[in-house]
Order: sequence, then C-alpha cells, then structure tokens
Amino acid sequence: MTLTVWLSLLLACVVISLTPGAGAINTMSNALAEGWRRSLWGIVGQQLALIVHIAIVAAGVGLLVARSPLLFAIIRYAGAAYLAYLGIRMMLSRVADADPADAPRAKESRSSMMRRGLWVNLLNPKAVVFFLAFIPSFIDLDKAPLPQYLVLIATVLVVDVVVMWFVFALVAKPFRRLTTTARGRRVLNVVFGLLFLGVAALLLFV
Repeated sequence: MTLTVWLSLLLACVVISLTPGAGAINTMSNALAEGWRRSLWGIVGQQLALIVHIAIVAAGVGLLVARSPLLFAIIRYAGAAYLAYLGIRMMLSRVADADPADAPRAKESRSSMMRRGLWVNLLNPKAVVFFLAFIPSFIDLDKAPLPQYLVLIATVLVVDVVVMWFVFALVAKPFRRLTTTARGRRVLNVVFGLLFLGVAALLLFV
C-alpha cells in the first residue's frame, strides 16, 4: 500500500468514525455511566466487531450477505431488535433516589461492556455492505493481500479507538455531572434510550 493510498484510507477512516451511529451512542452512554477511562472496554468490543466485519468481507462471505435478501434481513432485524432492547431497557431502568455518595452504584463489568460493544457493531449488516464498497478501493489485487489487510485493519482500529475515546467519550464527559442526581440520571437514560431507538429505526427504514 503506497503512502498516497494509505493517506486516503486514513482520511476516509476519520470521516467514517466521526459519523454518529450506534457505536458512538454506546460509547457516550458508557462514558456517562462508567466514566471516561472505563468506557474504553466498550470501545474494545466495538473494535472486535470491526475485525469480524473486515474478515467476513475478505473471506467473501460479505458478498453472500449483501446478495441474499433473507440473510441481510435476518441480520438487520436482529440488529434493530438489539438496539431497541438496549433503548427500552435504559428508559425503563430504575434510578435510585439516594445520593450516589451514600449508595454507590455497582460498576458494570469489563466483559459486559465489551460484549455490548461487540453486539452493537456486529449486528449491523450495513457495515458489511459498507466494507464491501470500501475495502476494494484500498486493496491492490496484484500484490500480496495479507499485508494490505493488516495495514487496513490497523488503520481502521486505531482511528476508530481514537475517535471514540477522545471525541465521543470526551464529549459526554461534561454531562456526567447530571449523573449525581436521580433526576439527571433519569433524563440521561431517556435521552440515550431514545437515541438507541432512533438508530434502530434508521437500521430498519433507511
């Protein structure tokens, strides 16, 4: 991969990562609930899903998904249902009225955050279709594919981690003061619940 091609890849990855979606909402929600540092575990799960998506495309399975209305619909509905479940669960979750200092909330486990991040990104069939259109532009079929895919994966992951952690997670940080009151936590749960429902609707209808 030449420097010019890699710079084009880098720019494309930045633009893609900065586009708000389910991953960004999940990252901001984690940053508010668990803090900026611990939100990284959800981001790690999201990156594992991106690796799977790229591997699916590289193996040729992505083309099968893109060309099969049934497979695409199954993954699409499953993804929308999962995002809707997350949204409804957040909106209906009970918020303690006690002061957080008097009744500290148990932290979510790292593995739980990673699993949610994995499923949020994995159950997105449009990501497979997107990578099908995206990857061929940066892979030279006349050269060994493995080194090119390794560079592509490394670039995609590094850029997405930086954007998620240092943009979306930090954007949420000033609003964390709302989590110090029961009313603020209720408002945040409703807002992010609606955002998850909105992304689910987009996945279904757009």
